[in-house]
Amino acid sequence: MFKLPKWFGQTNQSNNQESTLEQKPSSYRRLSAKGLSLAVKPSLIGEVPELDTHIPTFYVIRAYSRSNSLLVGMQTQELGLPSALAPIKTDDINETSAMIFLQDRRQGNPTKPSSRLDRLIAAALANPELQVRLVPVTILWGRAPDKEESLFRLLMADEWQSPNIPKQLFNIGVMGRDTFVQFSKPKDLQKLISDAKAGVGDDLTQIIALRLKGYLDKQRTSIVGPDLSDRRNIAGTILSSPVVQAAIEKEAQASGRSIAQVKAEAQGYLGEITSDYSHSVMRFFDHFLTWLWTRLYDGVEVRHFERVRELAADHQIVYVPCHRSHMDYLLLSYVIYKQGLRIPHIAAGDNLNIPILGEILRNGGAFFMRRSFKGNALYSTVFKEYVHSLMQRAAPMEYFIEGGRSRSGRLLPPKLGMLAMTVNSHLREPAKPVVFIPTYISYERIMEGATYVGELKGKPKESENWLGILKTARKIERIFGTVHLVFGEPLHLNDFMQKFSVKPMENSDENTKNTHAMVQNLGVKVMQNINKAAVVNPVSLLALVLLSTPNLALDENQCIQQIQLYQHLAQALPYDADTHVTDMTPKQIIDHGVKLKLIERTPHILGDMVRVADKQAPLLSYFRNNILHVFIIASFMAALVQRNGRIYRDKLDGITKLLYPFLQSELFLKTSLRNITETTDGVLDLLIEQKVIVDLGDGVLGSPQGNSVAYQQLMVLAAPAQQSLERYFMALTLLSEQGSNRLTTEQFINLCHVLGQRISVLHADDLPDMFDKALFQSFIDTLVRTDYVSIDDKTELLKFDERIDQIAQNAKFVLQPDVMQLLRHSANLSNEEMTLAIEQMSQKRKFGRK
Repeated sequence: MFKLPKWFGQTNQSNNQESTLEQKPSSYRRLSAKGLSLAVKPSLIGEVPELDTHIPTFYVIRAYSRSNSLLVGMQTQELGLPSALAPIKTDDINETSAMIFLQDRRQGNPTKPSSRLDRLIAAALANPELQVRLVPVTILWGRAPDKEESLFRLLMADEWQSPNIPKQLFNIGVMGRDTFVQFSKPKDLQKLISDAKAGVGDDLTQIIALRLKGYLDKQRTSIVGPDLSDRRNIAGTILSSPVVQAAIEKEAQASGRSIAQVKAEAQGYLGEITSDYSHSVMRFFDHFLTWLWTRLYDGVEVRHFERVRELAADHQIVYVPCHRSHMDYLLLSYVIYKQGLRIPHIAAGDNLNIPILGEILRNGGAFFMRRSFKGNALYSTVFKEYVHSLMQRAAPMEYFIEGGRSRSGRLLPPKLGMLAMTVNSHLREPAKPVVFIPTYISYERIMEGATYVGELKGKPKESENWLGILKTARKIERIFGTVHLVFGEPLHLNDFMQKFSVKPMENSDENTKNTHAMVQNLGVKVMQNINKAAVVNPVSLLALVLLSTPNLALDENQCIQQIQLYQHLAQALPYDADTHVTDMTPKQIIDHGVKLKLIERTPHILGDMVRVADKQAPLLSYFRNNILHVFIIASFMAALVQRNGRIYRDKLDGITKLLYPFLQSELFLKTSLRNITETTDGVLDLLIEQKVIVDLGDGVLGSPQGNSVAYQQLMVLAAPAQQSLERYFMALTLLSEQGSNRLTTEQFINLCHVLGQRISVLHADDLPDMFDKALFQSFIDTLVRTDYVSIDDKTELLKFDERIDQIAQNAKFVLQPDVMQLLRHSANLSNEEMTLAIEQMSQKRKFGRK
């Protein structure tokens, strides 16, 4: 391997040299340049400037490196320009070479320009007649447009960051023949000095260096695009902001450390957080993801992106997608990039900030955040100030409002931290109007499916690492169907500020209270708008049908009829104008499920059977839950009618109003409680029209005859809501049997999880919906919000009155007698059984932290 001499670039301080404008480079430098020329074949960009050989000429390079120095020397020799490697000696100048580095790591401070510029400025000031020409030179390693079919070269292509030694060795050895050099027009040093004196500041060298850097930046921008790295561009601004300075001083006082030590800590936090956008990495992702989507998916279907395009010019765009898979990060940025808009800065959990992958994601626009800011005021301040800097620049942002990936397929309750930071930043110093874009992402297979089911059953969550990534990569040969990406109805922050009487730049208690309420409401509206943009895809329809049958199997003709019923319900009474229903025929849907190996078709002389493929039921429940909200009211009506055989419409309305708040909270349903009767009337009329429910007159509704096709359809339609209702009444029965002031919220959720697992096993379905902790958390939150339950401030125990018993009594209108008996028996735990279950859950949780 060619090795550069260690002495190259050192300044010769000897003054006993003969006075001449230019000499030949030393023999060592000539040999070094010749060696480099064997590996590097640069191409010239632009025209070669005409230079007067009688005027001292120096070449200005952005950052010091031996290879850059030799490359410029080699080019000046080939182009017949004054040599960059030769010493320059005149009456006023005595320099060992003709190169100036605007960043020179040899001087201890990598941002300080080389002392040669200092000496030249001093000489020009001492002799106003002295003429010196400065030629800015741009060097790009690996910027070859005709080579962009190579993904590795795209990833390693040079752009804004100064290369480290391994990267520069790679540049020479691999990218050397894809190197580009551009010489700018020469700048007159005396003119630069004159202009600098007219400006503000006394440090001429620093001012002139900044102007030279500006010339080089313009040159580089025209080739590779602007430098969008927050690490390089705004870190200093954030650290010097009054908010962060105050936090540093406060931390220094509290900890007894020096200001410098605490500032270094804050700088470390900023390096941990900020994005480091890279054009070459984005070009790599463009090529790589195009290949990956083609390999994995049948297609990526995008809807309603025109909403974003119309708002992008005049608004601060904040994308708030649901979070189904790690693929979401890549998919959303890829689609935005392909649609021609600027990709967003993405808030990513620091669990993804692992070696190599973390830097690649950071280069793609990700910035990292810790899962908790608790107990670290300095980190919290630095992070919030970084978010504020994004808002002030109107940079598009993206964060997953659920906080993490949904393991059940339902939307998780919103985590409001990032939402609150966005809102508070705007209120502190409004820039562009802020608009939130709820975004729905739908898959037909997900790589993490088996992992999700295991975690719902209590398996500790595995931290992200390269082993897990490699395990996932093994599935790359499999087909994962079609992906759908829908940009939902935008939510304008100004509209919410008007609604809640929130004023910018006001610190009153009332404004703070109103802001808190606004953020809570905004979080719910985001989730509702995500669900409004749902895609009812073939896999979710199959899951909805087959998981509602006793043995996860159905005659194919019956399966076709049930799919037709669901499609008709979704089209005749659309959940929302944004909701999309697949236009595949039921037969095509079944064929599609077989192709994806999610279901199996079993030939039979009396008619083919369709069944869930082995071990696919828990995974299919995930996709059913993606669209459960679209059909939940119809399923709920069917469950009440099917369970009772006959039921008065008034009674049905009463039970609906009692239980709807729990369904609404769990599934983020858009219909308000005051309008629910109007909605249920429309659904009931449609089900009566389809003969799934019978209108018996006098306000009585009934089910069809037991052996009819319509009754089979009613049973399948009722099953999804039945599972939710079983979960509600299991929780209510547990509270009723245990009594008030017996359980904390955590104990209640853990016991519901254990009981849910038991009932799931006894029902032999092994579906995770019955024991998903997030659903029980949502349930207890709704009980508290509707004042059925309160939490004691001192003991943290759940307090309630006889109304819980009254609600639980409605179980007889909803559940089968055997299920009611099972729930009552399972919920009636002794003190010893309850203590044992809680201890076991606590041990699992501790194990999961290791």
